[in-house]
Amino acid sequence: MVERVGEGELRLPGACGMRGYAAEFVEQLTGRNRLPLDYSVASLRLVDLVVDGLRRNAPERAQIDAVLRGLGAYTGEVIVRRAGGRWVDFGDEQRELFRQSVGVRMPDGRVWNPLGKVVNRFEAGSEESVQRFYLLLHGRARKAVCEA
Repeated sequence: MVERVGEGELRLPGACGMRGYAAEFVEQLTGRNRLPLDYSVASLRLVDLVVDGLRRNAPERAQIDAVLRGLGAYTGEVIVRRAGGRWVDFGDEQRELFRQSVGVRMPDGRVWNPLGKVVNRFEAGSEESVQRFYLLLHGRARKAVCEA
């Protein structure tokens, strides 16, 4: 599902492949660790806790990039399912700004970068909460949207 680009570097799928990418990541992570990643807003607190656990071991970011990407994809999928967003491929300017190839567009047209938010949590710590990111997210649909 993920394409190898060069020496160990992985590239995310496009917007149309992100739902499957997130599902595959969740299946692998929950199969080993029994984490309740159920695409609920409350589960985003677990994303914060997992990233905090990764930080404690102080690894080089390159060692855990795949996990951060997976957690970012999961976060984006929660936004898609619960807030009415949709995955979009970023254009050149957005790729440069967000340093990601995909993001989530909200019903009001705003674009958000959940993959980058997870990286920010890893790099900056608790000031960059993934759960708080969702709760303060502008442009959410008024009712929760869930497409399985």
